[in-house]
Amino acid sequence: MNNLVLAYLGDAIYELYIREYLINKGICKVNTLQTESIKYVSAKSQSDYLQKLIDNNFLTKEEIEIVKRGRNMDSHSKKNTDIITYKRSTGLECLIGYLRINNNEQRINEIMNFIVNN
Repeated sequence: MNNLVLAYLGDAIYELYIREYLINKGICKVNTLQTESIKYVSAKSQSDYLQKLIDNNFLTKEEIEIVKRGRNMDSHSKKNTDIITYKRSTGLECLIGYLRINNNEQRINEIMNFIVNN
């Protein structure tokens, strides 16, 4: 499947997970939810969390290959981040999308639990 499509799906799954996580923490104000979510869903945050996953040997070789595929696709960064950070965050989104397409909800939960606890 097209890596850009996987990243598109992964972005939605990732953000939904974070929104549900924050709501389940008891945050009820929309402004606070938005402020807190940026700590997880910005390109910079996603890039940093991907690095933590890698540094802690949390990802399998196959998952790292999926991240590389997503990271290396031809894309353009948004105005508020550099291209390397944007590509790394896209690689993480691609992985989440890939896992979802392959019905690996357990692994998505493991990765997302690692992210929210680090």
